[in-house]
Amino acid sequence: MEQPQTNMIAKKVAWYETMAISFVIALSWLDEILDIPYVLLGGPATPINWRESLFESIIIAAVGALIIRHTYKLLLRVSYLESILPICASCKKIRMDPEFWKDIKHFVQERSKTEFTHGICPDCIEKYHPELKSEKKPLSNGSE
Repeated sequence: MEQPQTNMIAKKVAWYETMAISFVIALSWLDEILDIPYVLLGGPATPINWRESLFESIIIAAVGALIIRHTYKLLLRVSYLESILPICASCKKIRMDPEFWKDIKHFVQERSKTEFTHGICPDCIEKYHPELKSEKKPLSNGSE
């Protein structure tokens, strides 16, 4: 289910979320050490409470880990669902939205700037055009 590029995007998002949660924990400790409300807002001074800061850090880290895990799984799932193409079983057109269908050739050409060439595989030659199936002849190199 995981695709390499999507897995990389999910990892990058998880990394950013980890950095944000680490910033919140650091801000919590900075507030405890510097007493920011007292310094900036003139509130009452409070003593440093290491146990409270440690408890807050553990709670923030636990909630953050749950959020990161959930986001990672959701990104992988969205990527998987986006990779599914609804295609007509008869004419092979791709459904772009409920009312609009597009030829697969045009769809691929738009997305990958690819040119198509046509051929027929050996199984289809045998199944649909057995008269075209030729017996393999040994190659002559003119040395006979």
